[in-house]
Amino acid sequence: MRRPGPMWRALRLSGAAAAIAWSVFPIAMVVLSSFKPQREIFAIPPQLVFAPTLDNYRRLVTEWPAFFPNMLNSLIVTTGATLLTVLCATLAGYVYARFRGRILALSAFFMVLVRMLPPIVVTLPLFPFFSWLQVNDTHFVLIVLYAAFFVSLATWIMRAFIDQVPRELEEAALVDGAGLFQVLRMVVLPLVVNGVIAASLFVIVYAWNEFIFALVFTTRIARTTPLVMSEMLSTTDGVDWGVLFAAATVQLAPILAFILAAQRYVIAGLTAGAVKG
Repeated sequence: MRRPGPMWRALRLSGAAAAIAWSVFPIAMVVLSSFKPQREIFAIPPQLVFAPTLDNYRRLVTEWPAFFPNMLNSLIVTTGATLLTVLCATLAGYVYARFRGRILALSAFFMVLVRMLPPIVVTLPLFPFFSWLQVNDTHFVLIVLYAAFFVSLATWIMRAFIDQVPRELEEAALVDGAGLFQVLRMVVLPLVVNGVIAASLFVIVYAWNEFIFALVFTTRIARTTPLVMSEMLSTTDGVDWGVLFAAATVQLAPILAFILAAQRYVIAGLTAGAVKG
């Protein structure tokens, strides 16, 4: 096979560098602006060299005391939604990978169909139903909604990984006297850890930043950080951009740390799941 020439490699590197710069630049500007004095945030020309200050973070704590408790709500909801989604997706992915049938095909079509609906469409009929159940403004309602919204994608991810597990390993465990759930827990699950991490990453990023469901179904007790940040944008005294950028940086930090920590597992997992063994 003919190797690509220097010009082609240079074009590919230039394209990759442009894509990275396009993605990283807005994030870098938000983080840098969170350490700038208010008067220098939108200075023309932009001030790339400045004396950093923590004043925006101090004012975030004093002027928006609900931010960090609501961040704890985000953590609770995100953790619960991720665990529930991965549990359901692993079981469903195993069924879709190992069994065939018309009912399963129809259920798979239904999952994809529901996933294509905009979130705002399903909030209208669900709001009176959850009000009747008296579960509005609870962590439970957000956990269930986020899991239901993302379980279809997670199921297909898990199915792709479980397809790579040889059936002979399961048959050998069954011959040795293991039950179905023992096979799942002791044979299948250890071999699809990369798939679990990949599916978890999508759910975590979505649940941590989701706004529509949180806006409609919560009011005070279970509010998440995106709602507080939306209030920062709608103050009558004008937007305090320094505090807003500080809040965005604090919210971004844990999710970015998780992505960087799980990056090699996710890349390896998605590559493995994309190839049929």
